Amino acid sequence: MNVQWTATALESGRFSTIERCTGLAALSAHFNALRSGGRGYLEVRLPGSEFPLLTLGFQDDQAVIHLFDHAGRSSLLVGDGTASADSVVQVPIMDDLAVFSCDFVLAVDRAWALLRNFIQAGSPGELGEWCEL
Repeated sequence: MNVQWTATALESGRFSTIERCTGLAALSAHFNALRSGGRGYLEVRLPGSEFPLLTLGFQDDQAVIHLFDHAGRSSLLVGDGTASADSVVQVPIMDDLAVFSCDFVLAVDRAWALLRNFIQAGSPGELGEWCEL
């Protein structure tokens, strides 16, 4: 199964707007390389459709997932309790660090598994509870 994606470039550490259409293995290799560097940002969608689009920003072992299911409408996936209560975390969104409350923080391994599930299932509906922004 192919997937369309953009991500933080390995060479520069900056977000690249060049969209790729590859198999899951190539995306996994890119994610693993970013993971070894400690942080990154991905945008993923299925071929032939603009929406839904999922984004994953992570730093160290903490991640945040956004869902864009229509133009101008976005949601955050509710976190898994990874971050301590009342804490905030910073994760990259494109080239900037964004601050999120603990309510939306996931373990990076869980976030990656959910992103893979989205690619394989073709729908974000079963990934968890969403909070519309």
